[in-house]
Amino acid sequence: MPHYCTLIPGDGIGPEVSQAAVRALSATGVDIVWKRAELNEAIILESGKTLPKYLLDSLNETRVGLKGPVTTPVAGGFQSVNVQLRKTLDLFANVRPVKTLPGLKTRFQDVAIDMVIFRENTEDLYSGLEHEVVKDVVTSLKVITRVASERIANYAFNYARLNNRTHVAAIHKANIMKLADGLFLRCCRETAAKFPEIHYKELIVDNASMQLVIRPETFDLLLLPNLYGDIISDLAAGLVGGLGIVPGANMGEHHAVFEAVHGSAPDIAGQGKANPTAMILSSVMLLTHIGEKDAAHRLQSAVEKVYAEGKYLTGDVGGASSTIEFTDAVVRALKD
Repeated sequence: MPHYCTLIPGDGIGPEVSQAAVRALSATGVDIVWKRAELNEAIILESGKTLPKYLLDSLNETRVGLKGPVTTPVAGGFQSVNVQLRKTLDLFANVRPVKTLPGLKTRFQDVAIDMVIFRENTEDLYSGLEHEVVKDVVTSLKVITRVASERIANYAFNYARLNNRTHVAAIHKANIMKLADGLFLRCCRETAAKFPEIHYKELIVDNASMQLVIRPETFDLLLLPNLYGDIISDLAAGLVGGLGIVPGANMGEHHAVFEAVHGSAPDIAGQGKANPTAMILSSVMLLTHIGEKDAAHRLQSAVEKVYAEGKYLTGDVGGASSTIEFTDAVVRALKD
């Protein structure tokens, strides 16, 4: 029976890495019917809508999406597509596995890094509640609620239990933001009490950042509010080779959207330089979500085999191969 999924190629390098992921998924033999929904900066500017109706209709129909990066203007222009999508579909859990790939040369290549970051996705400073009180004086509201905090904490601890993970670290700044981050921490502590087999600890976000750089191998699951989660996710990606290799998922009660964590990189668009690893590994998460665990394992293993051999890597990770050449190697590894 086929699986129906929405494909949002995005812009910049999005169409290239999305096509690579579609090829890799097809090579697994899983029957996926793609509902293509175009969304890019030009469409948004022309329509005046960050999330066109046809895109939301498609995601409401399929409940599963694979999304390439979409350009977001800086310090002006339209709101981030990701932020809007997460709020509209209530994709409350941002899940980012960060794992060392075999053979890849990094500053931590002799250390086995294997952590999963759970970032609350719907509130905090990303609520977008900003106000210019008087000229050149701006306030921005940090929103933390019990409902959202309990929901992401439960999601992280249940993931730990189901995947034989043994440690959860809640990251916070409750020493300064005693009410907002204090509420987040109370919800984490209350949830941790329901999972006595899982070791729970708390780290202030600045200390956690230092510890990640000094001893990243000691982290297992990280549980964070929205802003800290965004920053720590990129920091952690740098430990294993960069944003080009780290996958991500935005999970809700009724929808799931999988995406690479990197941006649209318009400066290299159309040149065949883009690394599709993050998009392909996001597809591994998609396969797991739709119940195709064997295919997910085979695709993950194929990517790891290509990295271990090191012959067809893209320029951002020290190779000289094109997007297509890397994808060809993954497809061959799948067939082997």
